[in-house]
Amino acid sequence: MNLSDTLDQGLQALNLPLAATGRQQLLDYLALLAKWNKVYNLTAVREPESMLRLHLLDSLAALTPLLRHTQGQPTRVLDVGSGGGLPGVAWAIAAPDSLRISCVDTVAKKARFIAQVGAELGLKNLIAEHARVEALDRPPFPVITSRAFASLADFVQLTRSLLAPGGVWMALKGQHPADEIAALPADVEVFHVEQLQVPGLDAQRCIVWMRPRG
Repeated sequence: MNLSDTLDQGLQALNLPLAATGRQQLLDYLALLAKWNKVYNLTAVREPESMLRLHLLDSLAALTPLLRHTQGQPTRVLDVGSGGGLPGVAWAIAAPDSLRISCVDTVAKKARFIAQVGAELGLKNLIAEHARVEALDRPPFPVITSRAFASLADFVQLTRSLLAPGGVWMALKGQHPADEIAALPADVEVFHVEQLQVPGLDAQRCIVWMRPRG
């Protein structure tokens, strides 16, 4: 099965109907990731089909829960420690009218790659930020997400000043991180741990939804 067919099957399993343009942009992003990875070491995953499952579909599995949370309303999202642009770039491609994504990374070459992807694919809703997140000076975000960035406690501590009133943290994790949840500060509550099923991936995935108490 080629990459296009694998992607189509995955999108169907996730119930994410994308126009041909969006599907092609996801494949183009995958090609750019594989190309730049040879020089910039953006991800340890090298094989395109593995990248598709472990990165693209893994990120897209969390998109429907996010759009359910935002109720389809246009929303600014901060993707912290975005690396090669995951999940932010995948979300920007798949929900161009609903999400405006800022991807921040401390590594200049990774931020440069994300900016290049945005330029080449014409993603007007994607912003690349080269900065330490705790030093980022931007209006607060209704949703702050991370994927394999840091412990939950460090994630909320580093981004607290960037969370809008009424906003939520959305941490993408593997198996249920009970120890990390137990280590959260008392003024942060976990209001939902949502299990995810990634097509073609036999591994545990979940979203830890958090917000400030009170």
